[in-house]
Amino acid sequence: MKSFKRLCILMLCIFVLLTAVLNIYLCLHDSGSAGLYRVEAKRLSDSLRETGSYNLSDYPHLTGVYSQEDGPLFVTDAHYLMIEANGKPYRVEYDETKDYKNLIAVNCVLGILFLTVSALLLYLRRNIVKPFSRLNNVPKELAKGNLAVPIPEEKSRFFGKFTWGVNLLRESIEDSRKKEITMQKDKKLLLLSLSHDIKTPLSAIKLNAKALAKGLYKDEAKQRATAESINKRADEIEHFVSEITKAASEDFMDFEVHPGEAFLSSIIERIEARYAIQIAAAGTEFAVQKYDDCILSCDPDRLAECMQNLIENAIKYSDGKRIAISFEKMDGCEMITVSNTGCTLDPAELTQIFDSFRRGKNAENVPGNGLGLFICRRLMSLMGGEAYAAVRDGCFEVTLVVKLA
Repeated sequence: MKSFKRLCILMLCIFVLLTAVLNIYLCLHDSGSAGLYRVEAKRLSDSLRETGSYNLSDYPHLTGVYSQEDGPLFVTDAHYLMIEANGKPYRVEYDETKDYKNLIAVNCVLGILFLTVSALLLYLRRNIVKPFSRLNNVPKELAKGNLAVPIPEEKSRFFGKFTWGVNLLRESIEDSRKKEITMQKDKKLLLLSLSHDIKTPLSAIKLNAKALAKGLYKDEAKQRATAESINKRADEIEHFVSEITKAASEDFMDFEVHPGEAFLSSIIERIEARYAIQIAAAGTEFAVQKYDDCILSCDPDRLAECMQNLIENAIKYSDGKRIAISFEKMDGCEMITVSNTGCTLDPAELTQIFDSFRRGKNAENVPGNGLGLFICRRLMSLMGGEAYAAVRDGCFEVTLVVKLA
C-alpha cells in the first residue's frame, strides 16, 4: 500500500515537472506578434509611398503612426520602429503583447489529463490495491492452519469472486479438518474395539496351543477338536484383520461428485490447455486423436481431475517419446484412453495398480503415493463409469468409460 502511494506521488510529480518544462519552452519560443508588426509596418510604408495616407484599423498590431509634425520622434514609452516613406521618417508604435491562446489550450489539455490520471490512480487504489492489501495475509494464515482468519467481504467486481473463492477454500479446509478429526476418532475407536475383540480368540488359541504342546489331550478326537477350535479362532482373527484393512482403505473413499453434463470438447480443451505446452517443452509428442463431440453424463471437474491424474502418470512413467489420447464410442459410452510409450509394468500387476497405495515395481525410483489410479477408479465409479488398464505393444493404457448423456 505504501509502495503504491509513493509510486502515485512520484508519477504525479513527474507529470507536474514535465508540464512546467513544457510551459517554459512554449513561453520562450512564443514569437507573439513580433513577426506580424514588422509585416504590417512594411505594408504601412508602402501605402504611404503610394497614396500618402493610411487607415490604422487595417493594421491590428500597430497602435500609432507619428511624424515630426506630431512632436519629437524618439520620445515615447511604447515599443516602436522607424520607417521612411517619400523621404519622410515616421515612428510606428506597436503592441508586443504575446498570444497565450495556444499556451492556455495546452495547459487545459494537460490539466484534464492530470485529473484523469489522478482519478484513475485513486480508482485503482480504492478498488484494487486496498482490497488486495486487506487479503495479503489470508493465504499465509490459512497455510499456518489459522482458519479463523477474517476475510473481508469485497463488493468490488475485481475481488468479489476472489474473496468468495477464498471463503470456499477456507470452508473446504475446515470441513476436511473436521472429517479428518472424525475419521481419526472413528479409526481409534475401531482399532480399540477390534483389538479388544481379537484378544478373546487369541487367548483361546494360546490356551489350546499350550494344552496341545503339553500333551494334556491324549484322546485323538479331543486333539482334533482342539485343532479345529484353534483354526476357528484364527478365522475370527483373520476377519478382524480384514475389517481393519477395509477401514484403512475407506478413509480415502470420501469423494464428492456432482452429477451433470459436459461436452467432451470442453474437457479435452482443458487438458490440452493445461499440458500441451509442458509436454512439448519436454520434447514429448502429445497426440490427441480426432473425436466426435458429444455430451457426457459426468461431473466435469471430476472427469477432468481423472484425466489430469492419467496425464501426470504418463509424464512420470513414459520414456518421453509419446503420450496420446484416443476415443471410441461403445454401448452408449465414450471410451477415453490415455496411453504412453515405454511401459515397463509387469502385466501381472494390472489387477493391483488400482488399489490404494499400491504401486508397480517399475515405480521404485519415481516419486508418488500410489493413489492416482485408485482415485480415478473411485471417481469414475461414483459417476457411473469405469476405469481399467492394459499393456499393449509396449504402451501402458488407461481407459475411462463415461456414459453419454
